[in-house]
Amino acid sequence: MKMTDDLAAAKQLLEEGKYTCAAVKGENKYTSSERGVKPLLDWYEKGISLKGYSAADKVVGKAAAFLYVLLEVKEVYSCVMSRHAEKVLTDNKIQVRYDCMADSIRNRTNTGFCPMEQATKDIDDAYKALDAIKETLKRLSEK
Repeated sequence: MKMTDDLAAAKQLLEEGKYTCAAVKGENKYTSSERGVKPLLDWYEKGISLKGYSAADKVVGKAAAFLYVLLEVKEVYSCVMSRHAEKVLTDNKIQVRYDCMADSIRNRTNTGFCPMEQATKDIDDAYKALDAIKETLKRLSEK
């Protein structure tokens, strides 16, 4: 299956090294250099609709996948994607491409699982995942 022009453009933005995630639809682009789920959560909370956009992201775990569902993207490319993220995306009719499939996403120090992956592991509803993501971010910011 050939990569769409929008997905190729989003992926190129990642490859240029300035961004951690990008969303493209024609001439419209959203990009961020922030790590983790923060840029996706920010876009969602600002009411930015990415309906029909193609997104590219360095790492997509289950939490990020739920946020992409809520943002209503049509396809996601990731350098590294977890199996749980792939399932969330495909169950929601979002096309998926990745370079590397991981059983799960590790934390930044590689000492355990990513806190966002951990927070959403037993969740199968995007809005419940959103609550868990916000709660986890709040807890982490208090440390």
